[in-house]
Amino acid sequence: MSYAAPTREMLFVMKEIGGLDAVLQQPGHEEVDPDLVDAILGEAGKFATDVLAPLNQPGDRQGNRWDAGHVGTADGFRQAYASFCEAGWHGMPADTKFGGQGMPTLLSTAVLEMWKSSNMAFSLCQMLTLGAVEAITHHGTQALMQCYLPPMVAGRWTGTMNLTEPQAGSDLAALRTKAVPQGDHYRISGTKIFITWGEHDMAENIVHLVLARLPDAPPGVKGLSLFLVPKFLVKEDGSLGERNDLVCASIEHKMGIRASATAVMSFGEGAGAKGWLLGEENHGLACMFTMMNHARLNVGLEGVAISERAYQQARAYALDRVQGKTLGREGEVNATIIGHPDVRRMLMDMKARTEAQRALAYFTAGQMDRAHGHVDVDQRRHAQQLVDLLIPVVKGWCTEGAQLVTATGVQVHGGMGFIEETGAAQHQRDARITTIYEGTTGIQANDLIGRKLSRDQGAVMYGLIGQMSGDASALARQTDAVLASLGKSLQRGVDELNKATASLLASDAREAAASAVPYLWLAGTVTGGWLMCRAADAATVQLGADVDDANFLQAKRLTALHFARHMLSQAPAMCEAVAHGAESTLGLHQDQF
Repeated sequence: MSYAAPTREMLFVMKEIGGLDAVLQQPGHEEVDPDLVDAILGEAGKFATDVLAPLNQPGDRQGNRWDAGHVGTADGFRQAYASFCEAGWHGMPADTKFGGQGMPTLLSTAVLEMWKSSNMAFSLCQMLTLGAVEAITHHGTQALMQCYLPPMVAGRWTGTMNLTEPQAGSDLAALRTKAVPQGDHYRISGTKIFITWGEHDMAENIVHLVLARLPDAPPGVKGLSLFLVPKFLVKEDGSLGERNDLVCASIEHKMGIRASATAVMSFGEGAGAKGWLLGEENHGLACMFTMMNHARLNVGLEGVAISERAYQQARAYALDRVQGKTLGREGEVNATIIGHPDVRRMLMDMKARTEAQRALAYFTAGQMDRAHGHVDVDQRRHAQQLVDLLIPVVKGWCTEGAQLVTATGVQVHGGMGFIEETGAAQHQRDARITTIYEGTTGIQANDLIGRKLSRDQGAVMYGLIGQMSGDASALARQTDAVLASLGKSLQRGVDELNKATASLLASDAREAAASAVPYLWLAGTVTGGWLMCRAADAATVQLGADVDDANFLQAKRLTALHFARHMLSQAPAMCEAVAHGAESTLGLHQDQF
């Protein structure tokens, strides 16, 4: 099935939820105007539809080919990547001083969604490269930046993150990879697993960011340092020299994102791979976390993107598939299944969840832009506080929501959804990894309640709750019946989030951890519901003007209402799980499982 970028929806959410107009008024964006935004979205949509989407299913079937340490990508990927870089898409979010375009995060987020919807496996290469660019920008020396950033921003060289090891999993304290000082560099030795795009044939060089330990490093995460380790060493004139002492030992056979090579990387089988320190010794984890907010936003965005792709395919199938008699339309010939009430329920569930997820991701991206460039220091500080609070929610809630949306997409297809040729199953398989990498949902939830909620005793969350409650009250007073109903539903959800927050803060650490994921799910549902209410309010205002897309705006109102009635209405049950669920979660002895 083809993919069409939902540019009307994206632009609406960027403006009404993400605050695009205000972002474009910030210093540094003087050359970005609404016409340019429209043009970028239009051209990106064409590239996603015409170039990337056609490679998605064939790439999934073919996968990658490993041969003696070399990895060949699926047919068409090298050509698509060359066109991608030549058109300037690779460096769109990057700093202009290294050859990027310096576009706002909000605009880049919308374009990134297109890449991820059309071909998620392909999109991961750019995402990881730009994450590495960010880490080098913040922690590299001037020499390293001048040498590595221009070709990485251009896409001639790509980047990776090397964290996980076989014995460690998510426990970074257990990492064993070694770094031994040698003159102006270090010798790296060890094995890393699950390295996305760790080896491939699309770029001249691959720049690995590797967490490793110095000989005298303290134990645990406080003893980790971050190193830049290129596949090919770079000569003084910037040209590529000899192969570094590293090799792709194998690639994984995976459930999804099969066109993206997930490598086992072996460093230092000989004298040791040459690497250069980023940041200070024993401060590697802090350096890696520099790019974590963007990385986790982008993985949350993958949940949005794969949900959109699954929804588009399910909608197209329901509009085309002729089967059964439709209630109330018994005399209709060749009625399609979109007339069946339960199929409509499933499609509305998919549509509402996807739009709420997008609203949350774009809202957070807009806050990132405010935190980076607003002229008022207090506004920057407040925006950064919101970003820090919401990032684990975006990552956890949007990716968990994608599990529901993609599974429902298979269900809409019925038995045909279980057949690989239709493509619906691939979306569910591809979505599965999003809840796992860049920190599992449990890790995101523990970050939310630990580092984000408890450190200020919920001050930022209570501030957000107050803002949502004020909007709910204003909506409830509206004479428009839909808006008034939305306001009342939102207020009930906000009240439950308020109670759950107080209960969580009063719990001991173990009970809070047991309730962390239900709390994240509640926070995402209520915040997503709030933003859907804001979207419905904005759509109502626009309907009062002379508009030519009344169908779109009316759909925004009814989609928000569906979210309120079917998702936001579950807030009391979620609050119950947060406030009283720990007892049953922790009650059994391990021998009783």
